[in-house]
Amino acid sequence: MEKKSNHYFYVLECADQSFYAGYTNNVDRRVAVHNAGKGAKYTRARGPVECIYVEEFDTKQEAMRAEYAFKQLTRTQKMKYIGRDAL
Repeated sequence: MEKKSNHYFYVLECADQSFYAGYTNNVDRRVAVHNAGKGAKYTRARGPVECIYVEEFDTKQEAMRAEYAFKQLTRTQKMKYIGRDAL
């Protein structure tokens, strides 16, 4: 019996309105870790964070590819990607 593993690309909005993008296999747990100050160095100084976008993939490679591509976008393009209008 094959165990299905979920892989997620997620975007957090930090308290300073900046975005943080990452990969996880458990979004709720990962957001809790970020908010506990034990996540990425970037979010430690910018908490609390709120998860504003999640996309599920079949493989870790696909999710990480989406994360990388997102990080290459401008802020305006990122806002469009996650379905928010640029201010």
